[in-house]
Amino acid sequence: MERMPSWIRQHLAAIRAVVVLTVLLGLIYPLVTTGVAQAVFNGKANGSIVQKDGKDVGSAVIGQLFTDKDGNPVKTYFQSRPSAAGDGYDPTSTSASNLGPEDIVDMLPVPGKKDDEGKPDEGKQSLLTQVCARSKAVGELEGVSGARPFCTPDAVGAVLKVFPFTGKVTRVVSVNQACPAQPFIAEYQGVKVECGKPDEDYSAGRTVPVRGDAGTPAVPADAVTASGSGLDPHISVAYAELQAKRVATERKMDLAKVKQLIQDNTVSRSLGFMGEPAVNVLELNLALDKAS
Repeated sequence: MERMPSWIRQHLAAIRAVVVLTVLLGLIYPLVTTGVAQAVFNGKANGSIVQKDGKDVGSAVIGQLFTDKDGNPVKTYFQSRPSAAGDGYDPTSTSASNLGPEDIVDMLPVPGKKDDEGKPDEGKQSLLTQVCARSKAVGELEGVSGARPFCTPDAVGAVLKVFPFTGKVTRVVSVNQACPAQPFIAEYQGVKVECGKPDEDYSAGRTVPVRGDAGTPAVPADAVTASGSGLDPHISVAYAELQAKRVATERKMDLAKVKQLIQDNTVSRSLGFMGEPAVNVLELNLALDKAS
């Protein structure tokens, strides 16, 4: 019997390999792993769904917002940290902002200018200004100072553009404070500080962030920064304790009882040494509803 040409044998071997691997890795392996997950980790395998009165209200491993239809915090609930995932905690858009510590200069909105969709130009806030604005908002909500280093009193990044780049200073602009705002400092090295003009290019200037005298912030870092995934369901114990007085007052509950609920819903470090203790916001708010 005449043997088949080598190229035909090679193609048949390749087809057999595709069929075997498809059945093994595309059918048997997923069925086995799914079956083991359902048998051993049923709740976690199905998304760690949390229920209230028999209805699904969220997931223990995906955060959510506790705001009204206008995006304002619901004062009777503990608030989650900011999220950069879509409009907030969208699992289909999990992401970070990709803004780093050097992102400190805003793109000021130009009055009368419209974007590609015909909407008024809103400019673009730097990460620093976002942090400053969030800190001020949280401070106002919780009745504490929202001041932070490198932030102006009007909650934008305290950043100067100094001209020329080297040599004797002849011009200074507070680039994140659009005119006619009053610059956060009057002078820099004897030169009067100007407010920023939205349609002017300041890229040739030297960037000088100004720390100021805000001291240690009263608002914790996780209250003003988003997690890498944008889906973190936890907040720090410090942020939870900052909110305790407001929640207790709004619910007319004893503050000590609210703090006990925080403690009851605090999870320890992963494996006992990684990270910091944290509070699951959804589970804490459900415990609040049950207690009150």
